[in-house]
Amino acid sequence: MQFYDATNKRAICQEIDRLCDSDDTAYPRLDKTARVNDAMEELVGMIVNSDGVWEWDDTNQTDMPNGTLTLVEGQELYTFASEYLKIKRMKVKDDDGKWQPLRQWDSQDIEETGITIENYYGTDSSGNPNKGLPIKYDIIGDSFRLYPAPTSTSVTLSAGLKVEFVRTAVLFTPVSTTAADTTQPGLPSSYHVLLAYMAAIPFCMTYKKDRLPLLQLKITQLTKDLIKFYSRRNPDRRDVMTMEDIVYR
Repeated sequence: MQFYDATNKRAICQEIDRLCDSDDTAYPRLDKTARVNDAMEELVGMIVNSDGVWEWDDTNQTDMPNGTLTLVEGQELYTFASEYLKIKRMKVKDDDGKWQPLRQWDSQDIEETGITIENYYGTDSSGNPNKGLPIKYDIIGDSFRLYPAPTSTSVTLSAGLKVEFVRTAVLFTPVSTTAADTTQPGLPSSYHVLLAYMAAIPFCMTYKKDRLPLLQLKITQLTKDLIKFYSRRNPDRRDVMTMEDIVYR
């Protein structure tokens, strides 16, 4: 389902108007866009936090959700790109050009034992923490620390960090015109209408309160189905023979 279609009237914005008994004057397109974007981000948050093994990515994306970062000599702290919603794994390229996996940890776990980071990794002759090939990373808000800090003698600094991540949704661009927008949400098509139901709620809370129970019921049903869809969808896997298989064959 595309976002806006003033001709055929079969798009998300037009579905919102049907649910609300509204139009672009009563419920302006700019407001609809903001509400649909809010709904999209809310749904992505639910999907990412579901316990399924199928990992979310917006279907509008044409590349894989991974990137590289150039490291700085002796620098521990780095900032995530704004599109990173969740970090899956990191690797660092050693001085031989081989990718080495990093382990995530929480530095507070060490510090709560009374051991400082300096003591854990040791210090140089000046009393500063030792540097070299990073083996761990610690996420702190929108930033992360590498332990130990990288050095050019141990790490390939240029594009030396590979990050695999879950990224945010592709949102709709707010415009005030009635021009068509053929962009589709990055969700399975059977759940596009869920965005219309969610975007209808704020308008109906003010002007059409009698419609709220049905809207909320549909949102609950569709959201449950959407989460189940991602939770039960498994990536292709190659069967692995275990010792139990060998014993009983």
